[in-house]
Amino acid sequence: MQINPIVAFSIQHLGKNIKPANDSKNYCCFDKQKIEKIVAEREAAIPYIEQVLKTTNDTRAVLDGLYILNCMLDNGVKGIEKTYPTLSRFNKSTSPDIQVMLSGIYRKTLVPDAFGPLNRMLMQQILYPNSPYFDPTEEIGGAILEYIRSYGAKDTYK
Repeated sequence: MQINPIVAFSIQHLGKNIKPANDSKNYCCFDKQKIEKIVAEREAAIPYIEQVLKTTNDTRAVLDGLYILNCMLDNGVKGIEKTYPTLSRFNKSTSPDIQVMLSGIYRKTLVPDAFGPLNRMLMQQILYPNSPYFDPTEEIGGAILEYIRSYGAKDTYK
C-alpha cells in the first residue's frame, strides 16, 4: 500500500519534534499535526512505522513510533497487534518512557506474549525506579490488571 509521500517522509524522521518530560511537566509532548496525518493513513502507515522501529536505536524515534501506534489504536486502526514481534525488541528497555508507551499498547492489544514482559517491567521499576518525573508503575500495573480482567472474564463468563 502506498501512502502520501510527505507522510512517509515524516515517518522516516520520527523523533525530531518530541519534547521529553521535565521538571515542569511529567509527560512527553509530540507533534500533533504530524501524528494526525500519519494516523489518517490508517493501516497503510503501519509497515512504514514498523520499519523505523525495527532499525532505530534513537529513543525519541521509538517514543514517536510507539505513540503513533497508540493513537492508531485509539482511532480503531486494525493490525497493530501484528507488530508485537517488532515491539518486543523494546521489552527489556530500561527507559521509563518506552515502558509506559509499550504498556499502553499492550493494554489495548492484549497480545498474550506481552504479559510476561509487563511483569518484568513492573518488577524492574519497583526494584530500580529510574524516572524523576512520573511513576511508570501506574501504566505498567494498569496494563497487567487489564490482562487479568480480560482473560479472567473469559473464564468467569463462558
